[in-house]
Amino acid sequence: MTFTPFESRRGFGRRRLLTAALAAGAAVPLGLAGPARSATGAPAPARLTLPRPTGPHPVGTVALRLRGAVGPGGRRRDLMASLWYPARDVERYPRAPWMTEGALRELLAASGFAPDVVRSPLTAGHQGAPVRRSDRGLPVVVFSHGAHSHRADHTVIVQELAGRGYAVVTVDHTYDAFTEFPDGRVLIPSRDPQHAMGPADFAADIRFVLDRVEDIAEGRGPGSEGSPLPEHLAGALDTRRIGVFGWSKGGTATAHVMAADPRVRAGLSLDAPMEPLVSGDLDRPFMMMTATFTRQDDPHVAAFWERLRGWRLDIGAQGAVHSSYGDNQVLIPQLAKWVGMSDEELRDRIGTLDPDRAVRIQQAYPSAFFDLHLRHRRERLLEGPSRRFPEVAFLGSS
Repeated sequence: MTFTPFESRRGFGRRRLLTAALAAGAAVPLGLAGPARSATGAPAPARLTLPRPTGPHPVGTVALRLRGAVGPGGRRRDLMASLWYPARDVERYPRAPWMTEGALRELLAASGFAPDVVRSPLTAGHQGAPVRRSDRGLPVVVFSHGAHSHRADHTVIVQELAGRGYAVVTVDHTYDAFTEFPDGRVLIPSRDPQHAMGPADFAADIRFVLDRVEDIAEGRGPGSEGSPLPEHLAGALDTRRIGVFGWSKGGTATAHVMAADPRVRAGLSLDAPMEPLVSGDLDRPFMMMTATFTRQDDPHVAAFWERLRGWRLDIGAQGAVHSSYGDNQVLIPQLAKWVGMSDEELRDRIGTLDPDRAVRIQQAYPSAFFDLHLRHRRERLLEGPSRRFPEVAFLGSS
């Protein structure tokens, strides 16, 4: 079981972002820049943009290949992951693309888009930049994506946490993700029943990732393949403070990994169906941000809520739909202008929650949750309705 830093040898194409946004619950940033002009005067493809994080630190990132994870049926497979962290001296390090070229191309194709409608956004993460050390070490948070999705689809939240002093690991669940490996091999979500993955399989991947995080924290670095890990990463991770969050199936997996692994101290689900239910009760902090899968409308979510015996909170934003707590909420409106999407089609995809407000919610509430439970900082934002976020309703707490 080895893990090696990976940077795609290909550049970042243009169209891939589209597929990523719509195919599996990925998101698209808000304001499109006006169309550029080519040398012939014809409009060039617009570049989509992601909002900048608001934390005090610049952000670094590195892609990792994790070898030897056990998949459905006990078969070994590799996982692609990305590690995000607060960085320093980032000027010499290029910003990372939202998604690798090959994976994004497949994602767009699966969504029925042509390849050159828009150019992909860049993230706030600087590839391979040195880690900014802290006296206590960096709390660790792992992100799990939804069904038929990819590890980039909640980059707004991920880079926000990294800029606020967290180490965040995002993982592609191989067989249920659009993912590209260092050798250029691209895998898409499999329709083969032997590769079918449920939340428990996702949870097993997360536990495998946590094992690899512990390896890094203890200085057991990558094998001989690839380039070195970022400077000062070894010893910078505090594996006594671990949280997990996920969207949709990944949110259900978050509950399952908490039920199985005491290393996880806090869990956050973003509109997860919670089927199948975890066995037994959970006594550690758990927060739900709901939209489609609510306690009122889904009996599995209601039953899961009753199994939460520790700190718990359920909030929901007015006008949100299933993908509203991710990048789609900001990327799709940009895309809509370039593919001729009607206002009705756009509302069907992102609901009526204003994209800019959705970004603010994504940046504020997950950070407040992990600050409270991994850093023990009082967060008034989680104590009741806020004038800063009038669209966010408190649906239950204890």
